[in-house]
Amino acid sequence: MVALKVKAIGDTLAVMLPDDVRDRLALADGSTLHLTETPDGYRMTSRDPSAPSQMDVARDVMQRYRNALRELAK
Repeated sequence: MVALKVKAIGDTLAVMLPDDVRDRLALADGSTLHLTETPDGYRMTSRDPSAPSQMDVARDVMQRYRNALRELAK
């Protein structure tokens, strides 16, 4: 768990992220964070949760090209 500080900047509030959190999320100036509401509170991630996962994309490709992949596997 990481405690975050909230700071007023002009008319808005900003959350200050420690360097180690910023590095783990691979954030830079102008990066986008996604805040998702969960039953237990909120979840913050640098990955868009609405984007399909790599596994979803792989399953789709394997389904569409099943015959070609079967031939290549021989």
